[in-house]
Amino acid sequence: MTFWLNSVSVGIVLGTPLAYAALGELIAERAGVMNLGVEGMMLIGAVVGFIVTVRTQNAFLGMAGAVVAGAALASVHAVMTVGLRVNQIVMGLTLTILGAGLSAYLGAGYAGRRPGGEINAIPIPVLSQLPVIGSVLFNHDVFVYAVPFIAIGIWLLIYRTRFGLWLRAAGEQPGAADASGVPVFLIRYLAVIVGGGFAGLAGAYFSVVYTRSWAEGMTGGRGWIAIALVIFGTWNPIVVLVGALIFGFVDGLNFQLQSVGVPVSSHLLAMMPYVFTLVVLIITWTRLRRRRVGMPEALGLPYEREAR
Repeated sequence: MTFWLNSVSVGIVLGTPLAYAALGELIAERAGVMNLGVEGMMLIGAVVGFIVTVRTQNAFLGMAGAVVAGAALASVHAVMTVGLRVNQIVMGLTLTILGAGLSAYLGAGYAGRRPGGEINAIPIPVLSQLPVIGSVLFNHDVFVYAVPFIAIGIWLLIYRTRFGLWLRAAGEQPGAADASGVPVFLIRYLAVIVGGGFAGLAGAYFSVVYTRSWAEGMTGGRGWIAIALVIFGTWNPIVVLVGALIFGFVDGLNFQLQSVGVPVSSHLLAMMPYVFTLVVLIITWTRLRRRRVGMPEALGLPYEREAR
């Protein structure tokens, strides 16, 4: 029982940054912009968040700095893909490589250092004292508690507000939306930049909150899992959140199996989340090809006003 409870608890923590990154990508894709630079933005967020935390001794300032850093890198993607209509896939891959290299350069002098600031778990009164599930579900930090409310907020924004209607229109029929007075370019710019901010926050969660250390390439490809989660969740924020927690559990299970000394290669165990991602992605994509559930029609396509 303890093994599984620990796996769930760790899974919630590991699923949190995945959820933030995936929700940010969902916002961008809902506007019709594919951002394959999530991994690079997470790495930039991780290193900037860690550096700011070390310098200021304030973890919350570090997280804020990571949001700004992720948004800044995303703004490059927005300018190039929305403004200059560069191929979105090529630009995203370029930013992933740039983010990996730049983060390694910036963090070269910070490997092995420990930040002074800390974001502690906040036990929820009464609920954290519940038998069995209390410490598993209700003894986490503020970012864990916030993510379900953010997912619900994004769902309400997309499906219950005028701006959400504009966002969906920009990703479905940008030409018709533009003709109706919807500021398609502005919405796409905002969606990509906000998505980058979420990715930066996700990266900083690893370096500032979870491991409290910096290491080159520390996100371990989780930016790609975040992109896969958007497809898995059929572009629905609530389903994306659930998917992130499931993947977090699988990732946490890997660590728990290693800790109890399961006679399996640690390299094979480390592959579990990625193999699981691949299998789920294949199944989901097969379903999408048949029904095109939730996928924005103009996703990945540049919009040219003169081409209306």
